Amino acid sequence: MRKAVIIGAGMTPVGEHWKLSLRDLAVEALLNAMEDAGVDKVDSLYVGNMVSGSFVEQENLGALIADWAGLGNIPAVKIEAACASGGAAVQEGVKAVLSGLEDVVAVVGVEKMTDAWPSDATRYLAYAADAEWELFHGASFVALNALIMRHYMKTYGYTEEDLALFAVNAHANGAKNPYAMFKKPIKVETVLKSPYIADPLKLFDASPVCDGAAAVIITTPEKAKELGVPKEKWVEVAGMARAIDTINLANREDLLTLKAAKIAAEKAYKMAGVEPKDIDFFEVHDAFTVMAALSLEALGIAKKGEGAKLAREGQIAIDGDYPIQTMGGLKARGHPVGATGVYQTVEAVLQLRGEAPNQVPDAEVGLTQNIGGTGSNITVSIFRRV
Repeated sequence: MRKAVIIGAGMTPVGEHWKLSLRDLAVEALLNAMEDAGVDKVDSLYVGNMVSGSFVEQENLGALIADWAGLGNIPAVKIEAACASGGAAVQEGVKAVLSGLEDVVAVVGVEKMTDAWPSDATRYLAYAADAEWELFHGASFVALNALIMRHYMKTYGYTEEDLALFAVNAHANGAKNPYAMFKKPIKVETVLKSPYIADPLKLFDASPVCDGAAAVIITTPEKAKELGVPKEKWVEVAGMARAIDTINLANREDLLTLKAAKIAAEKAYKMAGVEPKDIDFFEVHDAFTVMAALSLEALGIAKKGEGAKLAREGQIAIDGDYPIQTMGGLKARGHPVGATGVYQTVEAVLQLRGEAPNQVPDAEVGLTQNIGGTGSNITVSIFRRV
């Protein structure tokens, strides 16, 4: 089977981009990635996006972005998997290269969220949950995650302060990322004093509504060599997988196990020929602090019920045994939902090239994990320095 390498990466700063449209953001990130790769054309485009039809009343993003970027009459499609749309788009792009049907593929993740009223944004994000079984009965997406957090704390004896440590770590790393929405470190007290949005979830337990786009260029080692891309810029996609779980919480076998992440991780580890102990850093999906804890457990880094313990012991810091959210994660970098998985990929590429603003020393293997819904659609990808 062919191998796939990422040869170009680009992104826009995450924030409230009042003067830029969805297409502006997407094309900026895409052209940055193409310039980084040294290519002026691609064979196809995959766009990761969750809910552009509601946020900006625009679908058919493949045609929109490829046309606006001047890519010609290439095939271009939107990939949707709730908040995991970006991760899924990257994996579809890799599949296209591995299949042999395409040699140079572009992937861009984009979301323009701030044009909507906050109440509408809350409703659109809830589309990732079960409309008939959850939303119809008044549950918001935040409320569903708050339910999980309450159950996690009660079951394992953790406090709100313990989970706040995930936010503190993310902001410490985001402070050094010029592309992050929040560039200021915070303390545990900052999290604990922030208002409740759905008890026990507080404002600083949750990722922000924001805008942004990120992109990567994927090809084969042979084509990268032909294109003249220096080998030190190559990052191999060593393993990847994705899986689903029940879309609603009521039907879960275990509310405190991200089964889809566990299944996807096991497959990705096998494909890459690595184990959790071989991973140098983890970009996990911390849309809410409790999800970071559950992700560490599902990925095999911590035993069940001990994800928050790693934060308490300081092991998730850059200089810890299991660095996570090395550029701020969803919490501090920001979470433009359909773009997040591609941002994670770009950040992994920068770490493995040794170009990250918050560098993990001697990083050789990195992992990204992108969650859709409350754990119903999850991607796991493993990247290796060439």
